[in-house]
Amino acid sequence: MNETLDTLGRTIAAALPNAVAGYSVDFRELTVTANAHDIVAVMRFLRGDPRCRFWCIIDITAVDWPSRERRFDVVYHLLSPKHNLRIRVKAQTDETTPVPSVIEIFPGADWYEREVFDLYGIVFTGHPDLRRILTDYGFEGHPLRKDFPLTGFVEVRYDDELKRVVYEPVRLTQEFRNFDFLSPWEGTDYVLPGDEKATKPGGGQGS
Repeated sequence: MNETLDTLGRTIAAALPNAVAGYSVDFRELTVTANAHDIVAVMRFLRGDPRCRFWCIIDITAVDWPSRERRFDVVYHLLSPKHNLRIRVKAQTDETTPVPSVIEIFPGADWYEREVFDLYGIVFTGHPDLRRILTDYGFEGHPLRKDFPLTGFVEVRYDDELKRVVYEPVRLTQEFRNFDFLSPWEGTDYVLPGDEKATKPGGGQGS
């Protein structure tokens, strides 16, 4: 299998020298690294070339690397029923550089690209209806970015008096506690509930 995937990777890289930066085969999986602005040409080749025939788009997602200049990997997963092979295509972009939509090649990419836009904030040019798909109307930020706060910015609740859903700034009402992570077998500096019985006369075993 690795030999087949390696041959396919070399074929793709040779056919698209200006659009493909490289490829790798790890854990019996082929990953092709493409230039983001050439992603449509790459997808057209993968779908149409007889050596590929990747007709099915399985997923489009992203990975956030905040410390990197081009912080996002846009990741495409394709399936070739003809050759019984799968391929992963990665393309890097930043917060402001859009990526061309692949809807003209794979119409099924519609909702996948909307999901990536919603959760990561990556813009796909040429998408006919690029709007949020999972978060609520008026949602602020993109929740799968690693710099997005775990609590979010607003909380939603139903107001009995107003008889409608209201949005309010997040309020952390929980009182945070300091936990003692010492092993109970090593002993603590304080008496645990129930331990006081051991210090009383006749408090030993069998009393």
